[in-house]
Amino acid sequence: MLEIFREYWPQYLGLNSGWAISGAAMTLWLLVLNMAIAFAASIPLSILRASSNKWLSRPVQFYTFVIRGTPLYVQLLIVYTGLFSLDAIRHTPTLSMFFRSGFNCVILSFSFNTCAYLTEVLAGAIRSIPAGEIEAARAFGFSRTRIYTRFILPSALRRALPYYSNEVIIVLHATSIAFTATVPELLKVARDVNSATYASFSAFGIAALFYAAIAFVLVAGFRLMEKRWLAFLKPSGHD
Repeated sequence: MLEIFREYWPQYLGLNSGWAISGAAMTLWLLVLNMAIAFAASIPLSILRASSNKWLSRPVQFYTFVIRGTPLYVQLLIVYTGLFSLDAIRHTPTLSMFFRSGFNCVILSFSFNTCAYLTEVLAGAIRSIPAGEIEAARAFGFSRTRIYTRFILPSALRRALPYYSNEVIIVLHATSIAFTATVPELLKVARDVNSATYASFSAFGIAALFYAAIAFVLVAGFRLMEKRWLAFLKPSGHD
């Protein structure tokens, strides 16, 4: 394994490829871009999901149910191969160009999937906020918009932080299926190394070590954030 690593570590990192980004660099780029898009979209959707108005919450509930009830791999295949088979997509230049790109299809399908999970997580965190905090804000005369932006969303985002960290790790692992859309992420590089060396254990073992190292750094970072931003949820000690 050490010899394989010495020879191919630039490819694993994404430093030696015909692509602008590949390997671990591509995996991280997929992770960051996907989480950013899904996070931004999940905020308004979670507000609708937590609403007591069924006309607002039910459509979002249907979306999250469908997305969470079907495998991500199937969703990727539908976006990457299924949508392009539709005449409306193929005969519209802008859409045709968009769906010809495997990278675009991966980001679209991953973002839809991750957004559904983040929406439910954040909606649950919104519901868990004590009613007393909201009533106190209303007593001070804050508008509904300011209550959400100043109290509800900041508190919900902090409470949801442990669940966000789990979702980030899940998405990191899910990026390994992006190679099916010809995106040269970490597993795609490992498959290429395996094809060149026939050393399957070493080729995929090195990829596993890279995934584990990235996950370790992410978990450590989230633990630091939780320690700083979730201290108010810990029970106070008594002397």
